[in-house]
Amino acid sequence: MATKIANDFSVEEKLASLITLQKIDSKLDEIKILKGELPMEVKDLEDEIEGLNTRLAHIDAEIKSMQDFIASKKNLQKEAEALIKKYESQQDNVKNKREFEAISKEIELQQLEVKLCEKHIKDATQELKEKTFAQGKAQETISNKQGDLDAKKGELDKIIAETEKEEGAYATRSNAAREKVEERLLTAYERIRKNYRNGLAVVPVLRDACGGCFNQIPPQRQAEIRQHKKILVCEHCGRILVDTELNDSITI
Repeated sequence: MATKIANDFSVEEKLASLITLQKIDSKLDEIKILKGELPMEVKDLEDEIEGLNTRLAHIDAEIKSMQDFIASKKNLQKEAEALIKKYESQQDNVKNKREFEAISKEIELQQLEVKLCEKHIKDATQELKEKTFAQGKAQETISNKQGDLDAKKGELDKIIAETEKEEGAYATRSNAAREKVEERLLTAYERIRKNYRNGLAVVPVLRDACGGCFNQIPPQRQAEIRQHKKILVCEHCGRILVDTELNDSITI
């Protein structure tokens, strides 16, 4: 016997498929609500930590560069101080005033070099101190954020472990149920679900009112819904309406 395609089902069968799909998707929604904002919070924290690590790497590189700069200036200072001693010893052996003045000029230049190195070292040391402080704060922030991330991931992993099997089963059933709904109806169903935070696209008539927006449904409209001759939607919210009897007859 050939398998029916979605378009070959009667209106009642189509409504039954939509109700089944809605109930399965509502179960999946319940699991998502159980997870709450945790998946998004975990992703946000991971992105934030990645950004902080990038910033820390830049600070580390700046600190290394400053340390190298300070080391090079200290070497230049030592070289200048050594030259000063060398020139001072040469002054004792000069033969004339001209040589003495030339050596004195070299000593002055090296003394200026020493002072310049001292200034550079002082400024860089202060900047290094500030960068080291920023490094410590960044490391502390990363450590705190990592602690938050570990806690939230642990909580999320626990929920996933408890619901993974159930969620997988419902997801499989949801895909199977979608195959029994014609493309036009499925598109409408998905569009309506996206319009409402509770994800309800198919609702029963409860106490003469729409089970989604709770607006009153006229008696004649309710009679048409119970006849299952065509698919009807709420004039107020656009949700697909089904009668309570058909809705309650379908369990998942």
